[in-house]
Amino acid sequence: SKISVVHCFYFRGGAELLFDGIKKHHVTLPCQPEPWDIRNLLKWIKQNLLKERPELFMQGESVRPGILVLINEADWELMGELDYKLQDQDNVLFISTLHGG
Repeated sequence: SKISVVHCFYFRGGAELLFDGIKKHHVTLPCQPEPWDIRNLLKWIKQNLLKERPELFMQGESVRPGILVLINEADWELMGELDYKLQDQDNVLFISTLHGG
């Protein structure tokens, strides 16, 4: 049987304001038949962690432009972006580079 995987998600650069000001979330994702990828993870984050103004974090099924995503400190563009399959203990960091004036 599939085991659930444990991850840390970090929100910085103002992105944490959309998550009740909480910068670090230690999460055990529910078991599912297919491995978790970033595409499914973003849906889960939107449903379970995001507290307000989802349009500031998501655009379509991805993060909106201006939010950097790092997986284990590497740019997600090098890892396959939405198709990256999460591994146990992965750290995923979301940094907003959009600053309100």
